[in-house]
Amino acid sequence: MRQYELVERVAAYKPNLDEALLNRAYVYAMQKHGSQKRVNGDPYFSHPLEVAAILTNLHLDEATIAVALLHDTIEDTDATRKEIDQVFGHKIGTLVEGLTKLKRLDLVSKKAEQAENLRKLLLAIADDIRVLLVKLADRLHNMRTLHHMKPEKRSRIAQETMDIYAPLAGRMGMQDMREELENLAFKHINPEAHETVTARLAELLEKHADTIAKIEETLAERLKEQGIVAVVSGRQKKPYSVFSKMQRKALSLEQLSDIFGFRVIVDDEEDCYRTLGIVHRTWPLVPGRFKDYISIPKQNDYRSIHTTIVGPSRQRVELQIRTHAMHHIAEYGIAAHELYKDGEHALSTESSAYAWLRRTIEMLAEGDQPEEFLENTKLELFQDQVFCFTPKGRLIAMPRGATPIDFAYAVHTDVGDTCVGCKIDGRIMPVVTELTNGDEVEIIRSKAATPPPAWEGVVVTGKARSAIRRAARLAIRKQYCGLGQQILERTFTRAGKTFAREGLKPYLSKVGFRDVEDALAAVGRGELPSSDVFRAVHPDYQDTRASKPTMKPEEEGWFNLRTAAGLIFKMPGLGKLRGGEAPTPIPIRGAGDDTAVQFGPDGAVPGDRIVGILEPGKGITIYPIQSPALTAFDDEPDRWIDVRWDLDAELTTRFPARIRISALNEPGTLAEIAETIALNDANIHNLSMVATAPDVTVMMVDLEVWDLQHLTRTLNQLRGKACVTDVVRVNG
Repeated sequence: MRQYELVERVAAYKPNLDEALLNRAYVYAMQKHGSQKRVNGDPYFSHPLEVAAILTNLHLDEATIAVALLHDTIEDTDATRKEIDQVFGHKIGTLVEGLTKLKRLDLVSKKAEQAENLRKLLLAIADDIRVLLVKLADRLHNMRTLHHMKPEKRSRIAQETMDIYAPLAGRMGMQDMREELENLAFKHINPEAHETVTARLAELLEKHADTIAKIEETLAERLKEQGIVAVVSGRQKKPYSVFSKMQRKALSLEQLSDIFGFRVIVDDEEDCYRTLGIVHRTWPLVPGRFKDYISIPKQNDYRSIHTTIVGPSRQRVELQIRTHAMHHIAEYGIAAHELYKDGEHALSTESSAYAWLRRTIEMLAEGDQPEEFLENTKLELFQDQVFCFTPKGRLIAMPRGATPIDFAYAVHTDVGDTCVGCKIDGRIMPVVTELTNGDEVEIIRSKAATPPPAWEGVVVTGKARSAIRRAARLAIRKQYCGLGQQILERTFTRAGKTFAREGLKPYLSKVGFRDVEDALAAVGRGELPSSDVFRAVHPDYQDTRASKPTMKPEEEGWFNLRTAAGLIFKMPGLGKLRGGEAPTPIPIRGAGDDTAVQFGPDGAVPGDRIVGILEPGKGITIYPIQSPALTAFDDEPDRWIDVRWDLDAELTTRFPARIRISALNEPGTLAEIAETIALNDANIHNLSMVATAPDVTVMMVDLEVWDLQHLTRTLNQLRGKACVTDVVRVNG
């Protein structure tokens, strides 16, 4: 295509174009690419020129056409962003650089890299939708010439086209481009299926050619008789569309009802419904195959009436009825909006397709992990839609299979986060109910509610899944923030200082955080030592208390606990460690009088349901029924012994139970824990500690208690202590 031909193509739909801009871009790109060649031997400049030609078919403005001509210059030539700004202006320079950053969208690389590339793509599109239009045209021309590439590269490029570019074109309402991208990708991904379906469609077209012509002629005559001016055209479904529907619905090609279709284009909306009446009076309607997308448009702005009839030769035929304006949107999608064609680019407020894109960008900006973002975006791209209503009549479009939870998040994130129930058409229903077209959904809310993490496996929309994960992360972060503040308050108090959250702000940079919440959470998780925070706030503080023994920094977490442990076992009420003593006889029914009986490592107490495992040569080992250790004996049923407690009311015997305590690592913590256990008349049989972080330590404590009620009371008393962050029974 010559320079003047490109200008003429744009001038045909935009008479007042900036011809000089197109001429500069054409000459600049041709000079920069110079003698570069494509894989097939053609001059490289033929590629940006073909991309520009594709965009002229969409009737885009000269600025977008110029960007198409320039889109590879920074990536593949010695052109710079600064030079392009000087020659073409800052805006075109920004668009060309944005496309340069998006050069590779490699969907067979590592998942995080895939997602990061997709982030860049959508962020650039959010800034200016013309980035997407040029990118899609670039991909379309690459797919048209893909047969020149090596087989392994063809497969990769075809798959990423099918995964991202084709669905994205569809979501933007650019259906013709989507179909061409899908068919070109289908040809390389599954060449055998493509060849088979294409051949069968050709056979069917030849077989039903007369029927198609007859319906087209009859329909045009009927409409003319009723005074309706219409353009009637027949069409055949594309190979990939046929193949995917066969796969999705497990149907043979002959069972599909819409291989052949007709498009009826009329002047206004009223004629659409008049045409529908004429069609249904002429041919029988196929029940359940009528959709009114004029009354309820698709999310990508598509509007049309779809109906399926039984034609003259008993062949099912689909009809689409729309106005010229609706057809323009259906053909060009988001590119049909005039606001994208003025010299000063502005975002359209009319496009639902762009509204979806903005919602996707909002989801990205809320801080999902890259892999999650890729997953969520694919969920949004690929699924069909269902339409439901709020009690006030607002229409909500969601993927098929959506639940009231998805609906709540589609209304607003806060509605989803506070959802506790729902009503569907006035009846209270489970929140996991699958919604159908036309349902009226009312969400029941509670301000105290938080979304359960299990909802993540129920929802089908990316927005809902992302919000549920985010809420779970925020809940955990809130807990760590509270623990971090508690740790810092104690650290500051020991030094005779007062800790204040607001007072920490000026010193955040010293500890490597941007806000107070992040710093507190890091302290709570053990990632940031409280001593580092204290030194950042009080760098000149001198500890005048008695000096502590010299130790390595990594041993600091052990010192307080070891010192405390050395004192604790001298305290009254703890009993004594009985590691070398003979075991006390255990009254168990089900074991013989001469059978040795002992407890498993985690212990068991009266009140537990118990089971015995026969140990050859050792006797019977008793485990609580919920003990994970029992899974090791699943394949040895002969070793399981039915046992139960057989205790006299006056018998005074303690029984072993193992607990795990997470506590603040500071002087006196272990003493306070031991005192609580002693005051509850429990006995410490063994104790071990692991310093998991400078400020938090996990202890494994083997207790001796009277029964399950006694153990539960002891655990509750420990949980009430300020120095204890968590207490659990190990085997329960």
